[in-house]
Amino acid sequence: MDNGMKITAGLGSIDEYERFVQAGADEFFCGYVPFSWAEKYGTVMPLNRREVLCCNVQLGAYSELEILSRMVKKYKKPVHLTFNSLYYLPEQYPEIGDIIEKCMGIGFRSYIIADPALLVYLKNRGISCEIHLSGETGEVNSEMLKMFRRFPLKRLIFHRKNTFRDMQSVIASQREVEKQAGIRPEAGMELEAFVLNEMCQFTGAFCNSLHCDEMGYLCRVSYWLGTVRNGDAVPEKIMALQEQAWDQEPDLKAYDESGYLCGETGCGLCALYQLKQAGITHLKLVGRGNYVDHMEKDIRNLRKALEILDAAENEREFKYTLKRTVFPAGCSGRCYYQ
Repeated sequence: MDNGMKITAGLGSIDEYERFVQAGADEFFCGYVPFSWAEKYGTVMPLNRREVLCCNVQLGAYSELEILSRMVKKYKKPVHLTFNSLYYLPEQYPEIGDIIEKCMGIGFRSYIIADPALLVYLKNRGISCEIHLSGETGEVNSEMLKMFRRFPLKRLIFHRKNTFRDMQSVIASQREVEKQAGIRPEAGMELEAFVLNEMCQFTGAFCNSLHCDEMGYLCRVSYWLGTVRNGDAVPEKIMALQEQAWDQEPDLKAYDESGYLCGETGCGLCALYQLKQAGITHLKLVGRGNYVDHMEKDIRNLRKALEILDAAENEREFKYTLKRTVFPAGCSGRCYYQ
């Protein structure tokens, strides 16, 4: 790893790859669901929890993967394939193993995986791919990471609810283990955190909602956060705060002429300084199924924010320049990291 944080952007179709590379993305993640899987299991036993066909959210044909593989060889910007379901049926593991082996045969080496049983299956079958432990896996702490070290983890992805202190503690523990093992810093485990789009009230590991064409996503249903005391909800105070922080729409002046606002559904740009201090190496820019024009602008804005970060002498200077440059008319106020 180098000292600069890298942009990992969501890819909804192969048509977006070259455009997003030109915008400044360093690497990508995308889903691949063979039609045979969708035909056999439908939406109730998803392969990657994005069983959407009405818009560009994932790849559905092996021929698309073959084209994407040639693009990766040309542009040298890797693509990680997601197998993000929390669990699978016993008979599905051999099928997934076959899919991964076939994908590896055309150059896809890295896979984002959430199900620990799938990690065990791949290890026992002798499939030696790079594993990115998904943010959907569950709570992230030092003991959890200790347990998963038995697998060849290339990267740990922090979920949406981790604090800076949580991340810093886990990363410090990991770096100490690597130091004792004589692993060079540049060869250590990669660490990834969410930075733009799709902030969600749920932690992925505890969400059993379906993301499909047939029904609305549960994460887009209106909600309020409150405390429970003696079995009774006490919502009043937190409901008021929630209305201020989330339900109130951003100022229309903050949008550009095309209706775009960076971080409209979740933003962590102001936190880049602290994420870097914590030791984060990769930044997840969620966007599969997003408008392609908006996604391109997201990548350019994140790249601009990283340039501002590199030039800033301190956090105050970084935030001041960022707001003046990227958010001159205001931001969404929907912060990933408060």
